[in-house]
Amino acid sequence: MDTDDEPSSSSSAAAAAEAEAEAIRAEPPRIRRLEEAVVNRIAAGEVIQRPASAVKELVENSLDAAASSVSVVVKDGGLKLIQVSDNGHGIRYEDLSILCERHTTSKLSAFEDLQTIKSMGFRGEALASMTYVGHVTVTTITEGQLHGYRVSYRDGVMEHEPKPCAAVKGTQIMVENLFYNMIARRKTLQNSNDDYPKIVDLISRFAIHHTDVSFSCRKHGANRADVHTVIASSRLDSIRAVYGASVARDLMEIAVSDDNPARSIFKMEGLISNANYIAKKTTMILFINGRLVECTALKRAIEVVYAATLPKASKPFIYMSIDLPSEHVDVNMHPTKREVGLLNQESLIDTIQNAIESKLMNSNTTRIFQIQAVNSSSASQFNSRKDTDCNTSTPAIKSQKVPVNKMVRTDSRDPFGRLHAYWQDGQCSQDGKKSDLVSVRNAVRSRRNPKESADLSSIHELLSEIDSNTHSGLLDVVKNCTYIGLADDVFALLQHNTLLYLVNVVNVSKELMYQQVIRRFAHFNAIQLSEPAPLQDLLMMALKEEDLESPADENDDLKQKIAELNTELLKQKAEMLEEYFCINIDQDGNLMRLPVILDQHTPDMDRLPEFLLSLGNDVDWENEKECFQTVSAVLGNFYAVHPPFLPNPSGDGIQYYMKNVDKMSTDEDAQNRLTNSEEDVDYELLAEAETAGAQREWTIQHVLFPSMRLFLKPPKSLATNGTFIQVASLEKLYRIFERC
Repeated sequence: MDTDDEPSSSSSAAAAAEAEAEAIRAEPPRIRRLEEAVVNRIAAGEVIQRPASAVKELVENSLDAAASSVSVVVKDGGLKLIQVSDNGHGIRYEDLSILCERHTTSKLSAFEDLQTIKSMGFRGEALASMTYVGHVTVTTITEGQLHGYRVSYRDGVMEHEPKPCAAVKGTQIMVENLFYNMIARRKTLQNSNDDYPKIVDLISRFAIHHTDVSFSCRKHGANRADVHTVIASSRLDSIRAVYGASVARDLMEIAVSDDNPARSIFKMEGLISNANYIAKKTTMILFINGRLVECTALKRAIEVVYAATLPKASKPFIYMSIDLPSEHVDVNMHPTKREVGLLNQESLIDTIQNAIESKLMNSNTTRIFQIQAVNSSSASQFNSRKDTDCNTSTPAIKSQKVPVNKMVRTDSRDPFGRLHAYWQDGQCSQDGKKSDLVSVRNAVRSRRNPKESADLSSIHELLSEIDSNTHSGLLDVVKNCTYIGLADDVFALLQHNTLLYLVNVVNVSKELMYQQVIRRFAHFNAIQLSEPAPLQDLLMMALKEEDLESPADENDDLKQKIAELNTELLKQKAEMLEEYFCINIDQDGNLMRLPVILDQHTPDMDRLPEFLLSLGNDVDWENEKECFQTVSAVLGNFYAVHPPFLPNPSGDGIQYYMKNVDKMSTDEDAQNRLTNSEEDVDYELLAEAETAGAQREWTIQHVLFPSMRLFLKPPKSLATNGTFIQVASLEKLYRIFERC
């Protein structure tokens, strides 16, 4: 009987439970008030979406605090550490207790204030949100205080009373272990390679707009900042410092405004790329009323305009700063303030789009296309070398650890790899005043197309001789070297892999100019002289310079005769010189034009008399091949980078710039006079010498050596005549220091 009753009792219990469940389902679910901690955690996840969001909020707070310097340090993409330091006005001690509570702010007090808000922060949610998803520590000091205070926050409240500490002016906020309590989000952000570039890009955009603030951003433990800017005089200088001179070179200014209330009221100024700019991704930096935001509709409208102007694979670079009345902007429409709402947005976009289209149409008169031809012979010589470095190794070898004695930095973009970076006399500041370095390098790379070069067998033979006489070992050194600096007026230092070379600048530049004349034969651009240069007068100057020891009037008749004969000879050859070498001589015997042999380089005009004398005396005018070869050699010597005529004023060289002082090097009294009296120095001549020296060094570094890497095929003679001298080897030096 007991066994029969058990199934009936269990079935009745199940039926009762099912009936109760159906009754519960029939009732609506209850609405419960979430706990405050849950609410705050949800809000924090919306405001601080990723480490870059936290950095943006902290940097904006620094800018609101009137900081002129903002420094950002990041570890593991911001997950382990975000540290933002500024020199702003700091935080009052009395405010530290509520600093990280939700909706505490100094930016507004009533909702109506939001209509005219001009600061970047206003809701008081950023710091509070960070305390709910990370560990926040604040160190601050205000003006007039003897010491600062440090305090930590967790879940919106202080963990302890503010502790007195040493501090520098301003505020430092550290956010550690970001998203430690949000496991899913932290796992999705584990790859710091994704987040750190976003932070660098963010700081770069702030640096472009806020030219009156210096910014830096680096990884924790790194000695070198990935973004480092100083207070700049212009927006273009900021872009050049952050994005590089190659970007700044191709930008043009644009400004447009509208004051019609029926359409829109705004004022826009910015920089946009021209038709020469080439990129695969659109870069748009947009600030509205000083706030970094995004506007997808405006970005697409601008891309439509550029699509009709640029190649399909190219995208524009745009920086814009738009100012509108505060009441026309809704800043409170996105949790991270990334987007804003604009009154009459369509009209504003149409006006800007039309202005950009007009600007592009008016500026699109010239286009520059960079062409880099592949030289198969050079490539085969390079690949045939037995001693290959790690760059040509197989993937299996690449993964192996490089020995310590072969580890060497050869980053030519790093200015601290060059000698002048360590000089204390400020010469590098002169380089900063020169024109855009990257544009010079690119201009040097823009080779003329030789496809229509004269079909003369002699030119083809000369080109073949250059190719067949190339030294393969030196070719590798030339193509893959790093410029270090000048050793003296003749030699420069180069690094190739782990070897250090002294290179004779004069010999290298002669050979480079000669080869360029042969390659550009009959296809030169022209240098127009400002005034006609009379050949006969210049030849007389050269002849007198050669014969300085003879009395002034001795052999003047003979020199005059030689000058006349050479003038007539050059006038007879004027047509050939003009057609093949762009050396223009008119019927009156005046030199009018010279060729451009190397872009961005002009010869030393003080050597013009010597050049014309060599052109008359050293050229074989009878044989075609020898004629072209000797004219090219004379041009190569003229355009080469020779030592300066004025001695180097450093050290004992200053004696040549003294007034009315003889035999300075042997007279101790005169030496004392040199060091103690400034009135004896000819400062005008001294300044001329310093300028000429700085210009020469700049030309060698930024024109000659980039061109050498691209164009020079070093002949075998350069390996034996002292042009290239190995002076050090890292492996050997390592063995020496290893014993110490």
